[in-house]
Amino acid sequence: MQTIEQTMKETAQKTWNKRPLVISGPCSAETEEQVLQTAQRLAATGKVDMLRAGIWKPRTKPGMFEGVGVKGLPWLLQAKKITGLPTTVEVATGKQVEDALNFDVDVLWIGARTTVNPFSVQEVADALRGVDVPVLIKNPINPDLELWSGAMERVARAGIKQIGLIHRGFSSYGNTEFRNAPMWHLAIEMKRRNPDIMIINDPSHICGSREKLMDVAQKAIDLDFDGLMIESHIDPDKAWSDAKQQVTPERLAEMIGAIKWRHESAEEIEFITALEKLREQINHLDDELIQLLGQRMKIADKIGEYKKNNNVTILQTSRWNQILERAFSKGEAIGLSREFITKYFDAVHMESINHQNKIMNS
Repeated sequence: MQTIEQTMKETAQKTWNKRPLVISGPCSAETEEQVLQTAQRLAATGKVDMLRAGIWKPRTKPGMFEGVGVKGLPWLLQAKKITGLPTTVEVATGKQVEDALNFDVDVLWIGARTTVNPFSVQEVADALRGVDVPVLIKNPINPDLELWSGAMERVARAGIKQIGLIHRGFSSYGNTEFRNAPMWHLAIEMKRRNPDIMIINDPSHICGSREKLMDVAQKAIDLDFDGLMIESHIDPDKAWSDAKQQVTPERLAEMIGAIKWRHESAEEIEFITALEKLREQINHLDDELIQLLGQRMKIADKIGEYKKNNNVTILQTSRWNQILERAFSKGEAIGLSREFITKYFDAVHMESINHQNKIMNS
């Protein structure tokens, strides 16, 4: 006769193999009541396969809520017993691995701030030796696929057979639309390199707010991701961490129900992912161009102030000719026509003049 623990372990294994896999739960475990209520309401939707909660919260700055620590693990264990949902938590040290496993956490994940540091990943990997537990690895904060791949290799060398990836977006200079720029082309490249590895999407950390969760989740499914990790809280606005990106269990169920779970052929999926990779590269470069143009205009404003204070005219023909000749030389070397360079820099020059004109006449 099977024990309860054996039954739970079998359930967790079946859940790990499920596609699509939906993981949800609060950003942070705050109180026992909050964890249990969230778990029960998520289970009641019938849309969630695994319960997540932050026990240790590595924050960007000190003084922010950094998790309740080990005392939250019994809450998760109790939630699993009540709902039957397997559990998953983030670990960043060998001690955290040990503590999580002592409370029968079913799946561990390595966070973005840990993935970026090979020393930390190695410490976690060393603690996993001889352990049979699935491990998910989030992409590093910065857009570096070698760090992501390296973390996978370290965990695999520790003897872990079941490894998955979480795409949660990347910190990006010039990014204004998302908390973490999706850079879909990088996730797609990881899928190409590791076709047999599960990769799920984390819209919560990509968006940083509720408004675009659905759009990002749908896009991930359209790109043939294996599932989603979305944060859910019984009272999102009062959450102790990342309140803006969490939704209620009921709203989560609505989102999951509204997603179009497509079943394209392999050829169609390959076409979509290849095209999306190129489009995302353009989007990323456009974001950087806009950010750089904004910085250029700030310098133009300073020049306008200087000209105003020194009674100098806005248009300096010789300087403009120097800019154009320099642009022609550099542009032609990389295949840009003189006609394009002229039109582009004329537009930039006029915007710069407009900025300076406002300052000169203010």
